[in-house]
Amino acid sequence: MANILIVEDDEVFSQLLSMHLEDLGHVPKAARNLNEARDILAHATVDAILLDQQLPDGYGMDLLREIKAEPDAPPVIMVTGVSDNSLVIEAMKAGAYDFVRKPMDELELDTTLNNALRNHRLSRKVKAIHMSMDEPVNMNQIVGRSPGITRLLKTIGSVASSQASVLITGESGTGKEIVARAIHHHSERSGLFLPVNCSAIVENLLESELFGHEKGSFTGADRRKQGKFELAANGTLFLDELGELPLNLQAKLLRVLQEGTYERVGGTQTLHTSARIIAATNRDLEAMVEEGRFREDLYYRLNVVNIILPPLRDRMEDLSLLTEHLLNKINQRLHTRVKNISEATWTMMQAYNWPGNVRELENILTRAAVLCRDDTITPDLLGLNNPVNATSRSGTGQQPDQSPELVSLDELEQRHVRRILEYTRWHKGKTCEILGISRPALERRIKKYGFDES
Repeated sequence: MANILIVEDDEVFSQLLSMHLEDLGHVPKAARNLNEARDILAHATVDAILLDQQLPDGYGMDLLREIKAEPDAPPVIMVTGVSDNSLVIEAMKAGAYDFVRKPMDELELDTTLNNALRNHRLSRKVKAIHMSMDEPVNMNQIVGRSPGITRLLKTIGSVASSQASVLITGESGTGKEIVARAIHHHSERSGLFLPVNCSAIVENLLESELFGHEKGSFTGADRRKQGKFELAANGTLFLDELGELPLNLQAKLLRVLQEGTYERVGGTQTLHTSARIIAATNRDLEAMVEEGRFREDLYYRLNVVNIILPPLRDRMEDLSLLTEHLLNKINQRLHTRVKNISEATWTMMQAYNWPGNVRELENILTRAAVLCRDDTITPDLLGLNNPVNATSRSGTGQQPDQSPELVSLDELEQRHVRRILEYTRWHKGKTCEILGISRPALERRIKKYGFDES
């Protein structure tokens, strides 16, 4: 089913064409002149246009040029009785999908229209794939044989084919997006996997990113934009850092979950989506609900299936497999040739608490591979000499011949953020990448802890 705009001043012909399109399962919208057509295009989603040339207030070619100047323009088929052959050339040069003469052959029109709709859907899909950088994911990217990983794999297999919303929780760096991609990859959904980081986009632009906007809806909105819900179609929309979603957008997200409908920013047309929502957060949403910072009804709508990812320190038996997997990945990406870990290095890695989890492991191995002069990583390449960051293998946080240092989680975060800032020499982009947080989140922590950038 498609929305077809008919721009035709002959009322009888327009009605006959509308009836024919309805018989084919389409939804026709009729305009008798250019102004009516422009009004429909400004307020409704149109999948294809059947356009006459001679209209009461101008020429179809003028509207054709206007339409093709817009991004993601729908295909335009000129349907006209004008006998001027030069018009055919002009129309095709201006971007018309095809040219059908009156009196038309219904079979010719049906074939042309079906091809136009199919090509437009394919072009939109290619565009969305390019935007999302959608990477194929399989279970082999979830590395480990620990009981926690085995349970995780079973859960992914169980929920992949369902329509239920999934909430993935766990500390930063545990691989929440990889799990979300695996669920989508093993589902039967034909659409795309589109991720949105709710903390990486400023609030006034996040609504547009999710729902799209109409031309002129706010300063800088010089054209209509499709949102991720529209692009995801029958795919999966992954909302990362969900705890950063503002309350006003939480209400709009709840409506999508309840009714499957939404409007673009500045729009009045109700749009429908069948996209599945997978959300992820490292925040305690239940606590946020109690504090009034997260909607309780939205929390329960999203938390149909809750997947809790274990931190790396709770599955240290997977460290060897993870290290091997990540080194292979790093060697391929950076063309390095690191193959071995010295015994002292391995002892240090096993004693470390890995507060940044798998993401921190990958970043430290990447740094070591870049600095390594042969094929073996030595302890000095890890940068883990600070005793604050190391714990015993038993997980007590106690160093040999030392009493455990008892500090709050807030103090631990403060020390860790400071250490990474000093390591990157206050390069905020690299710091955000290592910590796995957004630039605004890093700025908030710098302000909170009173760090001096000088």
